[in-house]
Amino acid sequence: MTTTGFNPLEHRGIPLDRQVRNWRELDVDPIDPDHSDPYTRCRIITMNGIEVEALMFSHQFARNCLDMDVKRQLAEVRYIEQQQQKAVNWLLPGVSSALETTIAYEQVAVDLTAWVARMEPDPYLKQAYQFGVLEDFDHLYRYANLYEMVQRRKAERIVDDLTEVIPGRPTKYHHRHPADNVREPYDRSTAAPISKLHALTIMSTEQQTMNFYMNVGPEYMEPIARQLYQEIGLIEEEHVTHYESLVDPGETWWERLVNHEYNECYLYYSFMQTESDRRIKAIWELHLNMELEHLHLACELMRAHDGREPEEVLAPELPAPVTFEPNKEYLRELLDTQIDLTTLGTGYVQEAHERFEAMQDALMGGELPPSERVIDLHREQFGTDYRHSTDGEHPVPSLRQQHTTS
Repeated sequence: MTTTGFNPLEHRGIPLDRQVRNWRELDVDPIDPDHSDPYTRCRIITMNGIEVEALMFSHQFARNCLDMDVKRQLAEVRYIEQQQQKAVNWLLPGVSSALETTIAYEQVAVDLTAWVARMEPDPYLKQAYQFGVLEDFDHLYRYANLYEMVQRRKAERIVDDLTEVIPGRPTKYHHRHPADNVREPYDRSTAAPISKLHALTIMSTEQQTMNFYMNVGPEYMEPIARQLYQEIGLIEEEHVTHYESLVDPGETWWERLVNHEYNECYLYYSFMQTESDRRIKAIWELHLNMELEHLHLACELMRAHDGREPEEVLAPELPAPVTFEPNKEYLRELLDTQIDLTTLGTGYVQEAHERFEAMQDALMGGELPPSERVIDLHREQFGTDYRHSTDGEHPVPSLRQQHTTS
């Protein structure tokens, strides 16, 4: 994999005591949803998830730390991270509905996870991303059908022609026994640095999606909307378990701290390189210069409290930039080869098994789940389901598992 030649460890950013922004600086203008690059919105959603994870991790670290000086430094950096999260998330337009933002969240999940799967060097980790992306792909399809029913608009106005809206692995098959969502972690002593960054990135974005659905779902009046958010919100819980279990729990708090800060540098640098909106690019550059200092402070803590140099766990320079780009052919290939997969223990199988069937029976109770009913309701209203395919083909998901829930 080609690299950028940029080593965050060699650069100091803005001094921490100069990073606090006033109200005018925090009052960012949102993007125009009708004229912005859809991938600009995807980058905003991604960085919001990354910042939220940084905040939650810092809080958990503080709750498990006895050293008052460390707790004070975490609090100081965390306040800046809160300002960064506010600036980033407030770039989303208030004129967009929660459902429109939801569709954008799923576009992030599809194209970011597909890109990570393509770039991941570890076969086991690659399979984890390939497995998950086919489920997010189907969530996009279900929400797109809900969107046309509720708001009488088509999802293609949000995702453009960059991401297809067609069925993935059917959502009703995503409900697995919780034990079968736990994967084997990478080995922190042998895993490639990029693998650690990939796992942290996808875990963070899926966690934010889970949080978002938990909060916006009950705001809808339409019963089918409330029910669909409930169902997919439960699957996002599975996804967070799936991805967080990839991270080696043997990493020390200090190691995890520098990994978080390094990953923020990596993503802000990546999006600064690829952003099409000059105004948003300037925000990515500003935040990168803040994160460089956060990383420097985290490295000092690691040296003082962990007795190790950060170079022992971090890449010597940033990997190739994370890129939002169409993944249509890659996703079609996965649809052809992996749509029938489910999980068993820490592995994957093509045939349904006893725990899977028991979970399906417990949830379905002989009834169709909301993810199926939303398609039926759409067909009743419009005569067909909503799909947006850029080549005119509408692949039909495999039905090999139908016996498990019919």
